[in-house]
Amino acid sequence: MADNQSDLVILGGGSGGYAAALRAAELGKSVVLIERDKIGGTCLHRGCIPTKALLHAGEIADQARESAQFGVNATFEGIDMAGVHKYKDGVVNKNHKGLVGLIKSRGIQIVEGEGRLSSPKTVAVNDDTYTGANLILATGSYSRTLPGLELDGQRVIASEHALQLDHVPVSAIVLGGGVIGVEFASAWKSFGADVTIVEALPHLVPLEDEASSKLLERAFRRRGIAHKLGARFERVEHTDTGVRVHLEGGDTLEAELLLVAVGRGPTSADLGYEEQGITLDRGFVVVDEYCRTSVDGVYAVGDLIPTLQLAHVGFAEGILVAEHIAGLPVVPIDYAGVPRITYSAPEVASVGLTEAQAAEKIGAEKIKTVTYDLSGNGRSAILNAKGAVKLIAEVDGPVLGVHIVGERVGELIAEAQLIYNWEALPSEVAQLIHPHPTQSEAIGEAHLLMAGKPLHVHD
Repeated sequence: MADNQSDLVILGGGSGGYAAALRAAELGKSVVLIERDKIGGTCLHRGCIPTKALLHAGEIADQARESAQFGVNATFEGIDMAGVHKYKDGVVNKNHKGLVGLIKSRGIQIVEGEGRLSSPKTVAVNDDTYTGANLILATGSYSRTLPGLELDGQRVIASEHALQLDHVPVSAIVLGGGVIGVEFASAWKSFGADVTIVEALPHLVPLEDEASSKLLERAFRRRGIAHKLGARFERVEHTDTGVRVHLEGGDTLEAELLLVAVGRGPTSADLGYEEQGITLDRGFVVVDEYCRTSVDGVYAVGDLIPTLQLAHVGFAEGILVAEHIAGLPVVPIDYAGVPRITYSAPEVASVGLTEAQAAEKIGAEKIKTVTYDLSGNGRSAILNAKGAVKLIAEVDGPVLGVHIVGERVGELIAEAQLIYNWEALPSEVAQLIHPHPTQSEAIGEAHLLMAGKPLHVHD
């Protein structure tokens, strides 16, 4: 068995792993990147990118159906799933090819194969071992299911199966009203499926501000996307035409298929982590604010650790670790300051604290909130976009949270992240001039309202 030495070995080539590899190589480190599947990981191949491609195809379908209201006579003739997959896969393959080329251009060694820790800083792959002065664990996550609920890939499926369906289901039950469930429900409805979401908690996208959840629920009712909230799954059985889902309390639902979207779990089992002294908690690798594990010189990033399961968080953690290893001064990530987007129709975007979190942190009497309805925004009227911007701020203090619901509002949250992370006062943002007519004006209008000088706002 040949052993290969380098400055840094990275196990896992997803968002966190390849970001760390690229930054470490920029900093002059020799890097080995080990991946058992494809560089790019879940996000590029089975998550962010292909899912958003489906959602965009669904948006085109909706625009074709609704074109007459804009004075455009178009005919919607249906969804060609083979064509949708060709478009989706083309986007993924182009990104994958570019990413692999970029990594190789930086002199990073890519090793294809299943890796497992054989010592604290050594990864065994087939008949070879790779030892680094430092090691980064970035093995990502998998689609969770519930105890006793078996995924068969046909009628009871996870998101990776949903991305490969060769037809539009006539009907679907989505178990889980978080980001993944809501996005697939939105896309399938746009494709013409009859969709019902089952969520055990009181609201869809339950990690968002309650006002955003209620706006999304209202929009989904208008679109005909049914949702049962506070409903707990009991069991599923196969029928002649699909599945029958039993809920606690006796309710049943029937559909062609069941999408299980109850979250993602860390890929840490049987990889030698615990045997090498790495502390786990519920499968997640335990790390400090610099992503250091319990073993000196070993770090972990991305979905493998109990932080936000977002690709851009993985990028940030990978860069942080690479710079920490190189001895550069680094600032721990403020996870509340990370933008969060659900790419449904309408989109839900947020950064900072929810109203409940802000009240818990500093006291309800010390916060104030305003809501600016998108009906006052000219660009939103042109796009027929409905929704709102909600601001949460400390009384006589900075903005603590920005929460937006509406078509394409995910593009607005980058400005909101600057407002939150730079601890801007509402009066300071109100002085900024936003271009007209744009949806970005809604950010400015909300801050004008918060600053006590509203413009396009009805009393």
